Formats: sequence, C-alpha cells, structure tokens
Amino acid sequence: MNKKLDQQAADNIRALAVAMVEKANSGHPGGPMGGADFMHILYSEFFNYDPTDMEWPFRDRFFMDAGHLSTLMYAQYYLLGNYEKDDVANFRQWGSITPGHPEVDVKRGIENTSGPLGQGHTMGVGAAIAAKFLQARFGDWMNHKVYGFISDGGIQEEISQGAGRIAGHLGLSNFIMFFDSNDIQLSTSTDEVTTEDTAMKYEAWGWKVVTIDGHNHEEIRQALKDANAETEKPTLIIGKTIMGKGCVTADGSMFEGYCELHGQPIGATGADYAKTMENLGADINNPFDIYSEVETFYADIIKTKTAQAAEKKAEIDVWKAANPALAEKLDFFLSGQLPELDFSAIEQKSGVASRVASSTVLGYLAENVENMIVSSADLSNSDKTDGFLKKSHALKKGDFSGGFLQAGVAELTMAAIANGIALHGGIIPVVATFFVFSDYMKPAIRLSGIQELPVKYVWTHDAFRVGEDGPTHQPIEQEAQIRLLEKLKNHSGKSSFLALRPADAAETSVAWKMALENTSTPSGLILSRQGIKDVPAQGDSRYNEALGAEKGGYLVKEVENPDVVLIANGSEVSTLVAAAEILENENGLKVNIASVISEGVFRLQSKAYQNSVIPKDKPLFGLTAGLPVNLEGLVGDNGKVFGLDHFGYSAPAGVLDEKFGFTGPQVSNQVLEYLKAYNN
Repeated sequence: MNKKLDQQAADNIRALAVAMVEKANSGHPGGPMGGADFMHILYSEFFNYDPTDMEWPFRDRFFMDAGHLSTLMYAQYYLLGNYEKDDVANFRQWGSITPGHPEVDVKRGIENTSGPLGQGHTMGVGAAIAAKFLQARFGDWMNHKVYGFISDGGIQEEISQGAGRIAGHLGLSNFIMFFDSNDIQLSTSTDEVTTEDTAMKYEAWGWKVVTIDGHNHEEIRQALKDANAETEKPTLIIGKTIMGKGCVTADGSMFEGYCELHGQPIGATGADYAKTMENLGADINNPFDIYSEVETFYADIIKTKTAQAAEKKAEIDVWKAANPALAEKLDFFLSGQLPELDFSAIEQKSGVASRVASSTVLGYLAENVENMIVSSADLSNSDKTDGFLKKSHALKKGDFSGGFLQAGVAELTMAAIANGIALHGGIIPVVATFFVFSDYMKPAIRLSGIQELPVKYVWTHDAFRVGEDGPTHQPIEQEAQIRLLEKLKNHSGKSSFLALRPADAAETSVAWKMALENTSTPSGLILSRQGIKDVPAQGDSRYNEALGAEKGGYLVKEVENPDVVLIANGSEVSTLVAAAEILENENGLKVNIASVISEGVFRLQSKAYQNSVIPKDKPLFGLTAGLPVNLEGLVGDNGKVFGLDHFGYSAPAGVLDEKFGFTGPQVSNQVLEYLKAYNN
C-alpha cells in the first residue's frame, strides 16, 4: 500500500465529483466527498471483477442506494477506465451516459438504477439472495460478494427495515454494506429527525456491525477484510464521514460538515470552488484530469484485477470440465431462456378462481423450472403461491436449496428484492400479494419498468368481490394505475409493463405463458378470489382458443354481423356471457364478446386485427369491476363502459355484485339501455 497514493486517489475522486456538479450547476457534491475514501479502498483492493469482461456473471457487484451520489460512482469508474473525460464533463446533460442518478449500465459498472432512497440496497439484498441460491446448486466456488452503499436517507426509508430484517434472517454473509454516516441530510442534520441507534438496530436483525472512521484507510481495510471473512451474517460498516470533506473557503480555512454542501454546487455555498480544487490537488484549469500518479496507479490496478479474474475463470473452467451436466445447466440458467414447457398439459379444474388456476400453474412450474424464486408477502395460502411452495421449500439461513422466499409483510421490500434477483441474473423472480397492496409496491414496480426487468407480479383478490373485507381491501382504481404502465414506453421504446387479467382458468394458463415468455419487461397477473364460470369453448379446446389472449384480445364468442360487441377482461367476461344469453334468447340480438387481457398487447396488433375484434362501426359496451377508464380507450367515444366510480363496501361478494349492478340480468339491461341511446 502507498498512503500518499491512496490519499491522492481519494482526493482525485473528490475533485472530480466537485467539478462535475460545478459544471452542471446541479447535483450533490458533499456526499461523494465523504465517501471517496471507502470507494477507493474497496475498488483498488477488494472488489473482484474483470475489466475486460464487465458482464462476467461471477463478478462482485456494487449496488448504490444513494443515487444522488452518482458522481462518486462516475469518478471511481473513470479512474478504472470505464468512462472517458468527456463523459464525466457532461454530467447530467442531454445524451450523456452520466445521468443525475445512475441508471443500469453493467458494461460501465453500474449494476442498478438507484431510484428513490432505500431501493438500491434492497436490490443488493436481492442480488445476494440470487448468489446464495446459485451457490447452493453449483458449488462454493461461486463466492462473489455483493456490496451496498447507503446514506442516512436510505437508512431512514421504511424499506430499510424489510431489507435489514430479511438479510439478517437469511444470514446473507455475502452482502456487505457501507453506511456513509455523515450526520447531514438535504435540509437538516440527522439529529433533528432521529435519535435511533443504527448499530443496535442492525445487530438486532442479525447483522455483523462495525463502526469506523470512514476516512481512515486502515480502518476501512480492516473492516472489509473482516466482512469478507464473515460466514454467518451480512455486514454493516458504519463509516463516520464528513460532508464535503476537503472543502475550504476563499481564505483557505476549512468548510466541512455543513448541510448546505449536500445538494448544490460548492461554489454556491460558503466554500470556494477554486480553493477547494486546489486543496484537493486538482488543476483548476483542467478539473476533469486524472492525476498523473493516480492514473499510473490505477493502470496497475486494472492489470491486477484482470489477472485475478483470469485465475478465477481458470478455476471455474476446471469445475466445468469436472461437472459438465451442472455446467450446462448453469449456462442455461444464465442465458435467460426457458425450458420446454407445455402449458396445454396443465389440467385445470372447471369454475375455479383464477388465483386457484394460477396455483395449478405454479405447481407445474415448481417441477419444471429449476431457476425460479417465488415470494409472497405472508399470503401464500391466500394468493395461492403455495402451489409452488408445496413442491419446493422456503429459503433458510444456511440452506438455499429451496425456491420460496417468505418475505413477511413487506410488499415494497419484496418487490425491490425481486428487482435485485433479476439484475443479478440466472433466476426468474415471482412476487405475490393482494392486488390492492400493489399500492405498497408501486415504487419498485416503476423501477422494474425503468430497468426493463422480467419480474413476474402475481396479484390476487382483484376486485370488489373480496367482499366482507371491505373497501380497504377492494381494488377499484388499481387496475387503471397498473395499465397506465402499458401505455408508458421504456427507453427501448416498448411498453414498460405487461398487465394480464385472465377471464378463466384456461386464460390463466395462457397468461402465465405470456408472462414467462416476456423476458424484456415486468409482467403482472391480476387474479380473482372468487370462482369464475369458465368461458364456453366455441370448438374442441378452450385452451387453444384462449391462446388468442397472446394477441392481447380476441373474441370468445363470435357471430356474423353482430348487433353489439361486449368487451371485458377477467371475471367480467363470464358476466358478459350470462348477459349475452339473455340478450340473444329474450331480445333476439346477435352478440360478440371480446376478452381483452392486455390492451397494451392488443394495440400492437395490426389495425385489421383490432377492428376484427372490436369493430369501430358497431355498438361497443364494456364492463369492468374497476374504473370505467380501464376500457374507455377500447370502446371509443360512441361506446359505453359500465364500471365503478366509488370505493367498495363490506358485504358478501354476491351481494355486492347485485348492489353494484354486476349480474347477468343487470348487465343485459344496461346493454339494452345503451343500444336504445346509441340507435337514437
């Protein structure tokens, strides 16, 4: 080690962070200045990766929680050769690859889109779970570490409780997190908002905790050595740091530890930009230069990391040669491909709730997809993910041979963990809860969409028919919220989410097929609590007909030249079938019925196909158990949607159907009233 070079490297990181924010006139310089020492020691001495192969599956991973400290990462990775000078000089600018909060860019070392505070380190917990899962199946040689970096804000976000509890409970000894504890937040000092003992809190969750001087390189080194040697617990390194470490005023006096250094260029604070850069050893005329000795130092580090990775790869090659079947399986897991699955062979009972049909599919998947982790927020026997659990077993400390994560009551934590599992790679994550509780998951669902992660969400108890539980548990507006994500494009230009609400058991099998085959975006299955009368088959196979759902929407009942086309998804489709019988038998009308499981997918079909299912020159009537907006885009200006514009009430499901107007006879009357107005 070279104390002088170590200090120069840390100061170089500080200077780069300061310069980026100053040039952009936007950002957070103080935190990166405090965390620079830890980052330098971590990456120069402990972090294992291959600079020539950044996507190497068995690399260590770094998950940034405090996304506003993006300049800390960009500066560090610039020293490592992952960014060019122009990249850091164009921080936060249009078209740059250095946005204000880091976005997934594995080839440059960015493992996660940080998002709101708390989610970054929770995704790290998910990645650590994924690594343990794979290690249990392929051997202890798979011993890469997952590092997290968290700030006071992340520690305070409620999600940190779920992440801390689960990581400790599972004994994630491969997860090491640095807490940049500088006692300063954006608008206050931390003592104005909390007096908790963070160390005791994490120790109570089962973590190994050590508190160090976050600027003392020897203490950082020792903490990381001990953390890497730990075999039973995750480690929290509480680094006591100074906000704006190295800042000085115009007269050269120190100006550190002030709140104002957190979220604005230091030139707009009591510190002086030029004097601070000078204090850090930078050339004020060339603020984005790497110091010459630091550049040479890091060139050697890159060579060392490359050589170490080559040794590890050789070790893995020996294992692969000795274990060809396992090696083939591992490669298949990492490919993201699915094994051969025959969804038509899944025997579904008639008249079951779609959550029960989903359970049957999950039982099939438990026996046929080996790299799947299913999780439930303490509802496995109600959201019916126990169909998977009964053919697997829960992940436990010291035993990751199972495939079920008992997350406890922590919907947001569970969803963020699933994002981390997906980011790690090699595993298909599935998470489940009641649909109304998707509200608790929305921040992580949004990050699933932004990061284009194939997480599978299972939401049951999909409508007011939850019944006696009352309005708090009855989703009304949730479907509209989720379906908005189908209308929102990700940066690849695709719909950011796939929302699927199947009409019966056969469509549920198809919905699972669609979700699993969707490997580029998250998917959500919206499932009923109550039994649903199966949609009558028009031919020999209801399943084969339900494959029409793969186009987003199709006709489950079709006649020539219909008088009206009825449109729905989910359990309302069977209600339309009952209404259509009345309209045909008692009113002499010809009726088509469209099941539109996903408007997003339906809109991707040809205009001709869309018009064949929902013709614009026919009366169109939609039925939804949620807000009318769910179907208004499909029926158009001349159509009519019957839905709800109020919260639910507590009563048996059948009573609510009657009170709200969702029985076959009631709907047939609504259709007749609509046709009367339409024809006039």
